[in-house]
Amino acid sequence: MHTGGDQWRRYAQGAAVINDIHDLGLVLDSKVKLVVIESWDERRVLETLTSLAVKRGLGLYTWAVTEGLQRLGFAADVSEESASLEPEAALKLIKHDPQPNLYVLCDLHPFLVDNPKLVRLLKEIALAEGAHKPTLVLVSHALKLPVEVQRYAARFALALPSEEELLAIVRDEATRWSEGNRGARVRTDNRTLQQVVKNLRGMSHAEARALARRVICDDGAITQDDLPELNKSKFQLLDLEGVLSFEYDTARFAEVGGLRTFKRWLGEREPVFLAAKAEDLPKGVMLVGVQGGGKSLAAKAVAGLWGLPLLRLDFACLYNKFFGETERNLREALQLAERMAPCVLWMDEIEKGLASGDQDGGVSQRVLGTLLTWMAERKAPVFLVATANAIDRLPPELVRKGRFDELFFVDLPDAEVRAEIFAIHLQRRELEPAQFDLPALAAACEGFAGAEIEQAVVSALYAAQARQQSVDQALLLQMIHSSSPLSVVMAEDLTRLRAWADGRTVSAD
Repeated sequence: MHTGGDQWRRYAQGAAVINDIHDLGLVLDSKVKLVVIESWDERRVLETLTSLAVKRGLGLYTWAVTEGLQRLGFAADVSEESASLEPEAALKLIKHDPQPNLYVLCDLHPFLVDNPKLVRLLKEIALAEGAHKPTLVLVSHALKLPVEVQRYAARFALALPSEEELLAIVRDEATRWSEGNRGARVRTDNRTLQQVVKNLRGMSHAEARALARRVICDDGAITQDDLPELNKSKFQLLDLEGVLSFEYDTARFAEVGGLRTFKRWLGEREPVFLAAKAEDLPKGVMLVGVQGGGKSLAAKAVAGLWGLPLLRLDFACLYNKFFGETERNLREALQLAERMAPCVLWMDEIEKGLASGDQDGGVSQRVLGTLLTWMAERKAPVFLVATANAIDRLPPELVRKGRFDELFFVDLPDAEVRAEIFAIHLQRRELEPAQFDLPALAAACEGFAGAEIEQAVVSALYAAQARQQSVDQALLLQMIHSSSPLSVVMAEDLTRLRAWADGRTVSAD
């Protein structure tokens, strides 16, 4: 990778800071005396506030529970007594300061719980009027103000780095690595570099720098093999565990048998979605079909084909017994998915979370409304893949045209696809497909879903181990004939599903 040394370093450090200084200055001009900044990048917040204070000739002080009140920049020194102030005394000092100084209190939020004096002091500072009154800035990774002062505060968010700034950060880290390794260049290619930059979107400057450094320092190269680990690290930084889970091993698309029409459809839309600049980005798809037919594997394979992180929304974790919490959980999950963008969001067995009915106190209807609003208004490149087994249980508002780009039906595989699935699972278990009569195996398992074919191979492996023999054609046929597929056990349900899909969906094969 060619790097520009100080050029990239200056660009990575300066562009966003200048914008933040300007925007934060506008907040101060509005005469608001209480400002809240939620950020994990405390160092950058303090750097921005210091630059703003210097630019405007303001005194700047910081407070933390470990250090008390401290002077920054060219503000007047604080007394030894003030340096050890507790929160209440610090707020009283700020309240009576006759100068328009900036006071930054870091991580005050634990002290606000059940402390009416602190809440009242915050309100009095916020209500103070006049050009010579101090401004109080509360900084924390997350801060919910007491209701008494919420309406008197302004919230400010640091700008996230643009793609140009992210590229500058990666190049700067590459320069640092080269300087520490006798001028050796970081190996990469332009396509991978652009993918890394896109996957760093949604990170703060410090987070993006840490992730870029981790990718480079491992082996002095940025390769396709680094992308899954980069996405997992990003997910962990965003703290998405719980309602959303990160699917680390996305299936390679070659491991999905059949689904030719679906594969072709995705291939046509991949360049548009990855460009992430078009007005009409692909929204997503719904996959309907029989259980074990390969819907979940296909959802994983979308992310694998496009080289994107895959997030799975677990409706079992989403629901909460407290009123309003379930909808909030969903909103937060969708917001976090947007921060992971570009990504694929997989909602497995969506009918279990959105099935219509009045037995849940209207929770499913509110969840549906939240989801539909997000689907209609989202701008971030989040490709939604929903899978469903019981389409008749889904509300009509969700499956009407326009919600998804397409509704695909995943039917039982035909003979050719069954042979392909056999080859995939035999090869995955280090059995040579050429040693088996695949067409005969495919004919013997007519009516089997992909998952049932895989189970036949697994059962043959267990039986072979127990009998101390190798897996052969006869043993596989024995496992097939000893199993009754769902297409037989639930023939009536499958017939109804096919009747519903006829004319309403596009065949995935």
